[in-house]
Amino acid sequence: MTAVPKARTHEATTEATADAEAKAIPSSSGGRRTLATALLLGALGAAVTLLASRQTWSEGDAQTAGGALHQIASGGDVTGLPAALAIVGLAALVAVFAVRGAGRALVSGLLALSGAGTIAAALLGANDNGALDEKAATATGDAAATIDAVTHTVWPYVAGVGGLLLFVAGLLALRFGSRWPAMSGKYERDGAPRRRKAAAAVDPDRPEDLWKALDRGEDPTREG
Repeated sequence: MTAVPKARTHEATTEATADAEAKAIPSSSGGRRTLATALLLGALGAAVTLLASRQTWSEGDAQTAGGALHQIASGGDVTGLPAALAIVGLAALVAVFAVRGAGRALVSGLLALSGAGTIAAALLGANDNGALDEKAATATGDAAATIDAVTHTVWPYVAGVGGLLLFVAGLLALRFGSRWPAMSGKYERDGAPRRRKAAAAVDPDRPEDLWKALDRGEDPTREG
């Protein structure tokens, strides 16, 4: 049997290692890109949704005996779901990095669902007049009072865009989350007892060895 030269074997091993590293670099780079993209989209989506929820979504005039009374309804008056779901989505985005495996997939799904729910709630509230009618009833003291000449703004759709960003961040987390890093566990303890180093041999004829043994809490007179 012909022996394979060691030099050739070493070269083959080196080439295999280089090929593995070359394949790992694009994967790691792609993971970092999707991570940064998901973080940006999720944070931006939550911020946009929260901002839009505080703006005026609809306005109109309630007719009273003294004339028209202008009423304004903000996103929070119409529906509190977009803001609440944006906060849930933001919390899920942070939690993605605290868990691994199935837990990460579950949190990523929650992030995507928060975005989808935000979109649905914003679109449903875009043409809602219920909040304005309640304000008209309160202002006029007439439960049957309604608002005339209702005007709807673009802010519900802006909130929907924020929900879309959250949804895309969730999809990225579901697709690429397994490649993303998790919180460092170097400070975590696994509860296993640490192995103590073997005690150095003590020479009874050397006083410095006796003192070192006493400092370590050992009995220098005990035979090993």
